Amino acid sequence: MEIILRNIKPRYMSESEVAGSDIYLQPEVRFEQGKRYMVCAKSGHGKSSLLNFIYGINREYDGEIEHRGVQEDSMRTHILSYMFQDLCLFPELTAMENVQLKNMLTNFKSDSEIEQMLASLLPVEKRDQPVATLSLGQRQRVAAVRALCQPMHFLLLDEPFSHLDNETARAVADIMEKEIEKQGAGLIVTALDPIEFFPFDKRLNL
Repeated sequence: MEIILRNIKPRYMSESEVAGSDIYLQPEVRFEQGKRYMVCAKSGHGKSSLLNFIYGINREYDGEIEHRGVQEDSMRTHILSYMFQDLCLFPELTAMENVQLKNMLTNFKSDSEIEQMLASLLPVEKRDQPVATLSLGQRQRVAAVRALCQPMHFLLLDEPFSHLDNETARAVADIMEKEIEKQGAGLIVTALDPIEFFPFDKRLNL
């Protein structure tokens, strides 16, 4: 699979605002399955918008996005997995329930696999607490595990380590890297500044 962007620009941004971008208004930008991409930009420069465009939940852009080699109707269940910057967890559900809810839609991971991932990232006593009672960093870890509970061609991560210390971020990245390798998936990560937790094939400035 390839994700191909042609002359993409958010409609809320002017051409002068995206001047010098490695992605916006470029004739063609390709993201290849199996490769890892780092996308850096300052706050407000369209990082979340870029991933939302690719994921298909925001159409407010000019240009064209092609998901080559896949069926559009399976995009969000079998092709693209997305860890949102605002996490999109259900606050009244526990950490385990949030992950299991996603897994019910995909039937991709066993309960023991989910428990093992959560146990490696979250204190045991936090697993059955409502997400609303967890810290931002703990919620981020729950969202990371949830994103891995589906088959994927690409994993999209929007500032995934913004509330984690380096040690915890590396632990999360290691689990993600194992799943990416296992599935032969590609990776697109956005961040304010370059991060070193994945073996990136290409770095782009937005």
